[in-house]
Amino acid sequence: MAYPGYGGYGSPMLPQGMRGGPMARPALNHMVGPTLGPMGGAPPQGGGYAPYGVGYPGTYGGLAPAANDPMWGYFTAIAGQDGEVDAVELQRCLTQSGFTGTYNPFSLETCRIMIAMLDRDYTGKMGFNEFKELFVALNGWKQNFIMFDRDSSGTVEPHEMNQAISSMGYRISPQALNAVIKRYNKGGRIYFDDYVACCVKLRALTDTFKRRDTMQQGSVHFGYDDFILCTMSI
Repeated sequence: MAYPGYGGYGSPMLPQGMRGGPMARPALNHMVGPTLGPMGGAPPQGGGYAPYGVGYPGTYGGLAPAANDPMWGYFTAIAGQDGEVDAVELQRCLTQSGFTGTYNPFSLETCRIMIAMLDRDYTGKMGFNEFKELFVALNGWKQNFIMFDRDSSGTVEPHEMNQAISSMGYRISPQALNAVIKRYNKGGRIYFDDYVACCVKLRALTDTFKRRDTMQQGSVHFGYDDFILCTMSI
């Protein structure tokens, strides 16, 4: 029986023919890691969870990654003296690289929750592995948004947002979907920045939930302090 509720990112490679897919020549706004889910992630198969990210050899300040890894140059160019990237540095990187294309640049708040999604030690920063993992997710979400933004307006309508969330493998109630739409729409439409912020929060909260749902029953017990930690850190 398929396990309900979890989705958001998967492991199949993005089809080369998809609009906005990976380019032959690498550029930051088209960079993909070894696992990129079509439309931001496929539903888990056979009731299992999608793989959580990928491992990359080497970290900043440690063993150097492969010399031909194009992401290493981007990372070292923006990382602070501590060898990690904070929200301000991430926002600068995403803006200067033109990742959002014709869409509005990411807000600082969206960049904060991007880091929080992968900040498992609560430092408020990310290392090289997390930096690459983030771009895998961002590329998937961008392809998903482009597919539903058929008029290239930089926005999607509420019913398209519902379809986008479902396409990423999430199975949530109409009431929950309605709450999501109310939270992230502006004037009845969802902009790319808000769309990504929504995807980040859905993934982060789902990850938090599934780490505690060890029996895959769709329910967990949260202590009050644990609940506050999980929700307020995103």
